[in-house]
Amino acid sequence: QLQLVESGGGLVQPGGSLRLSCVASGFTWWDYYVIGWFRQAPGKEREGVSCISSSGGAFAYADSVKGRFTISIDNAKNTVYLQMNSLKPEDTAVYYCAANRFRSFPPQPLEVRQYDYWGQGTQVTVSS
Repeated sequence: QLQLVESGGGLVQPGGSLRLSCVASGFTWWDYYVIGWFRQAPGKEREGVSCISSSGGAFAYADSVKGRFTISIDNAKNTVYLQMNSLKPEDTAVYYCAANRFRSFPPQPLEVRQYDYWGQGTQVTVSS
C-alpha cells in the first residue's frame, strides 16, 4: 500500500517561491513508479502539474508551469519535490501528490485517472 504525505504549502506573494515535498512509503524497489503533482482550484477540475519516474529519468510538465516549476526526486529520502518559482495568483489551489505503478512512463503522464494513490493535499495561496 503506497502512502503519500505532502507538505510545504502556504501563502506567498505573486512572483514568490515555494517548495512542496511529498514523502512516499510502501514502495517496492523493483517496481517502476511515476509520482506526480496535481492541483485543484475551487470550482475547477483537478489537473496535472508535473510528474517524474521513480528512477528520475523521465518527467513531464503542464504547459502552464513550464519554465517556472521544477520536479525532482531524492530516492534516499523517498521524497519528491516541486520547486515553484514566479508564482502567479492562478497557481492558487490545493496541491496533491499522487503515484502509481506503471510498466513504463505513460504517454499521457498527467492524466488524473491514471493515479490510484493520493495524498491529503496542501494548500498553496498566491496573493498580495
